[in-house]
Amino acid sequence: MSDHRDSSEEDVVDSKSQVSPSHVDELGAEVIEEEVVGGSLIRKKGVYLLPNLFTTASLFSAFYAIVAGMNSDFDKAAIAIFISMILDGLDGRVARMTNTQSKFGEQYDSLADMVAFGVAPALVAFSLNLNTLGNLGWIGTFILVVGAALRLARFNTQIGSVDSRFFVGLPSPAAAGVVAGLVWIYHIHAVADSTFASLLMLFIVAGVGILMVSNIRYYSFKDLDLKRRVPFTAILIVVLIISVVAYDPATVLLISFLIYAMSGPFQAVLRKGRSTKEG
Repeated sequence: MSDHRDSSEEDVVDSKSQVSPSHVDELGAEVIEEEVVGGSLIRKKGVYLLPNLFTTASLFSAFYAIVAGMNSDFDKAAIAIFISMILDGLDGRVARMTNTQSKFGEQYDSLADMVAFGVAPALVAFSLNLNTLGNLGWIGTFILVVGAALRLARFNTQIGSVDSRFFVGLPSPAAAGVVAGLVWIYHIHAVADSTFASLLMLFIVAGVGILMVSNIRYYSFKDLDLKRRVPFTAILIVVLIISVVAYDPATVLLISFLIYAMSGPFQAVLRKGRSTKEG
C-alpha cells in the first residue's frame, strides 16, 4: 500500500503545480486592479497610499467618536465627526490632484463614509439620550443607519447618470453634521436628560435618515468656480465667517447644516407651487 497513491491526491498535486504565479498573487493579500489603457488591459498591484491615508484617518476619527460617545465625552464625539467630515472631503480632492483615483479607493471611501456618517452619529445620539426611549430610541437610530447605507449605495450607482449640480437626497455628511451639531449643543447646555430633548433628538435623527433616501434635490456646489477672481471684500467675508464659527462653533455648525437640510424640502415646495400656478 505504501507505493500506491489515490488518484484524487494526484489531481490535487497536479492542480497545485499548474497554478501560475499571477494566480497565486490574486489568492493572496495583494490588491490587483484592472483597467483598459490605450486598448490594452493593464493590471496594477497595490493601492495608492496618500488618498487612502486620508480615508483611514476619517475612519479612525469616526471610530473615536463612537468610543467617546460610549464614555459620555459627547463634545469630543461631535468634534470627531466634524473632523471626519473634513478628512472625507480631502481624500477625493487629494486623489484627483495627484491623479491617484482607483476603484479600491472608491469602495474604501464608501465603507468609511458608512461608519463616519451613519453608524457614528447614530450611536453617539443613542448614547446621549435616545437610549432612554426604549424601543423608539433604537428604531430611530436604525433609521439613520439604514438611510445612510441606502443613500451611499444609490449615490454610487447614479454617478455619471444624474445632474452633478444636485444631490438626490440629503448627503450623508450633512445629515451627520445635523446630528453631531445637536449632540454638541445638548452637551454644552446640559439639556439631554429631559424627555422633550430626547423626543426632539429622535425626530431629527429619524428625519435626516428619511431625507437621505428621499428624491428631494440638494444643491451640490460642484459648479462653483473657486479659481476665478473675486472682489477683495470676499476675503473679508470669509474671515468674518471663520470668526463667527470660532466664537460659537456648535451653534453655527448646527444652524448651517439645518439650513442646508431644510433647503431641499423648501425648494421642492417652491417648485411644486410654481408648477401648480403654470398648470
